[in-house]
Amino acid sequence: MSRTNFSDLVDCLQLRSQNQSSQNAFTFLVDGELDVFPMSYQDLDLQARAVAAQLQDLVPAGSRVLLCYPSGLEFISAFFGCLYAGAIAVPVPPPKRAQMQSRLRAIVNDAQPAVVLTTSALLDSLQQSWLSFPDLPVVQWMASDRLSPDLAMQWQRPELKPDSLAFLQYTSGSTGHPKGVMVSHQNLIHNSAYIQTAFELDQSSVSVSWLPNFHDMGLIDSIIQPIYTGFGGVLMSPGAFLQKPMRWLEAISHYRATHCGGPNQGYELCVRKISPEQINQTQIDLSCWQSAYTGAEPIRRSTLEQFASKFQPLGFQSKFFYPCYGMAESTLMISGGVVNAEPVYCAIASPALEQKQVVTVADTDPNAKHFVGVGKAWLNTKIAIANPETHIKCPPDQVGEIWLSGSSVALGYWQQPEVTRATFQAQLVDSQSNDQVNWLRTGDLGFMRDGELFVTGRLKDLLILWGRNHYPQDIELTVQNSHPALRIDAGAAFAIDVDCQECLVIMQEVERTALRELDVEGIITAIRQAVSEQHEISVYAIALIKPASIPKTSSGKIQRQACRQQFLANSLDIVGQWKLPKAENLESSVPITLKAELTEESIAEWIVNRLSQLANLDPDEIDIDEAISRFGLDSSVLLNLTADLSDWLEQKLMPTLFWEYPTITELAAYLIELN
Repeated sequence: MSRTNFSDLVDCLQLRSQNQSSQNAFTFLVDGELDVFPMSYQDLDLQARAVAAQLQDLVPAGSRVLLCYPSGLEFISAFFGCLYAGAIAVPVPPPKRAQMQSRLRAIVNDAQPAVVLTTSALLDSLQQSWLSFPDLPVVQWMASDRLSPDLAMQWQRPELKPDSLAFLQYTSGSTGHPKGVMVSHQNLIHNSAYIQTAFELDQSSVSVSWLPNFHDMGLIDSIIQPIYTGFGGVLMSPGAFLQKPMRWLEAISHYRATHCGGPNQGYELCVRKISPEQINQTQIDLSCWQSAYTGAEPIRRSTLEQFASKFQPLGFQSKFFYPCYGMAESTLMISGGVVNAEPVYCAIASPALEQKQVVTVADTDPNAKHFVGVGKAWLNTKIAIANPETHIKCPPDQVGEIWLSGSSVALGYWQQPEVTRATFQAQLVDSQSNDQVNWLRTGDLGFMRDGELFVTGRLKDLLILWGRNHYPQDIELTVQNSHPALRIDAGAAFAIDVDCQECLVIMQEVERTALRELDVEGIITAIRQAVSEQHEISVYAIALIKPASIPKTSSGKIQRQACRQQFLANSLDIVGQWKLPKAENLESSVPITLKAELTEESIAEWIVNRLSQLANLDPDEIDIDEAISRFGLDSSVLLNLTADLSDWLEQKLMPTLFWEYPTITELAAYLIELN
């Protein structure tokens, strides 16, 4: 069935119900394994019409309807019920313990829904919690699983235009200022065609997904795409996958799924939690997998390689990987590669990257930064790399902001016209063209190489320390690999202003299993040493926090600005912390006198005393046989230390001295030999 046959998703599902009435649209695995609940196209259409008829009786078209559902098929009926009614769906994550968290309250106050749709199991507790916050709007409540199917006869098809709003996607913005992306019916049809084309999907495809239904990837690719193309979708809850990642792979094998994926962290979890014994004992066959898409967060080459290597015995091949790029502001998908093609990797020189230059190096280069290509644009979408300040297109060898245009780009942010103009209506400055096309500013940095898009980081989260650009995700990965007690993908690196200087702060969750006997001092030392060694910068403060307490978006991305705000407001669930002690006039300390005779001992003594001033340490705490990097000094401090030492010795010293001779003992021995 051609995509051009559909004017909107209501038309799409109606046609599926007529032509494939008894075919299973979705199968939900209640515990991620055996318990199965199927839903046919006919069942889904009937339930959607019943929900829509009730909504049409309660509120006019264009009203916002909050969808508050756990994982399951009820959400799908409710979402399509909103589309059938001409209402604007507002999917939100179900509140934990039915408590109205601050972000959910902020979304409610921004969207101002007229109706809350939920399940009968959640209805009473949600109502009670809602009433405890008088600032929340007065709403009507509906439990969709209590509606009679007979209501479907009363449904009247709404008048839907291409630019009519289908739903608001709240994945952007801070907790205090959420931004609802306005996704139109045309956006949904175009991006569905986009995904179908890029992934070469047809009615023989099968998907298995653990992604949350309230998130754009879970909603657009795992729910809407199967209906749009007409293939079967198998769903399980995120919790079922996180508890036992093997369930996802077992379902892929059992249902012979072809189109399945998720964020990098999902693949990382499979690598870490599925044991070799499980692989050896299972009968899983992953050779059916055709597009193992990965996106929604930084894609790591190491994760792809480890996953492919670990699950190769089960039939997985590296060419199954499909790295892609997308965001809610473009409905979902922006770019992707070619099915059955190997992932595209690019190694860039780190020093050049800090200057926003693209200089390729060998994979084995010690200064290489590895990036995974995320494909190209499809259909009528265009991608440009622009200077975020001048709005001029960047040359191919330069990193800039990723801009895009096309029919998948959403209409803007709900009731935020100024932010919408700045983000969705940017103009490229090009003297050779009169093109007045509006461009979406993604806020992501990247570059194009040989027609392939590479994403390097976020514009707003970029750290500039001592005139150098640092990508926070790089520092976060360094931190998380520095000590086994630190959780992967659960940390934030950001800068704060201290005495008119930008200083680095690390916020990092610890593993739950490490809480009882937490070695705070050892963790702090490991973090400072790792960041100093790998990034040549010093850490000003470290906050170790409880598991699952770091601010994230609904898609699992770290909200670094929210982390920064919580740190400055002292509102963290801290289990351990450290901050650089305040010191006076470090750069102009009183010169340290030494013994007249120059010996290894006297040189070591001088370095210890000067280092104690710079690192604000007691000299007795400094072990001359340990790496100087463990004290977390950045390159500027070490260069100053080298200059002081050069002045005292009256000897010209190479600037890389403290990197060439990492301990005080080694350095003192070298200096004696030099003299």
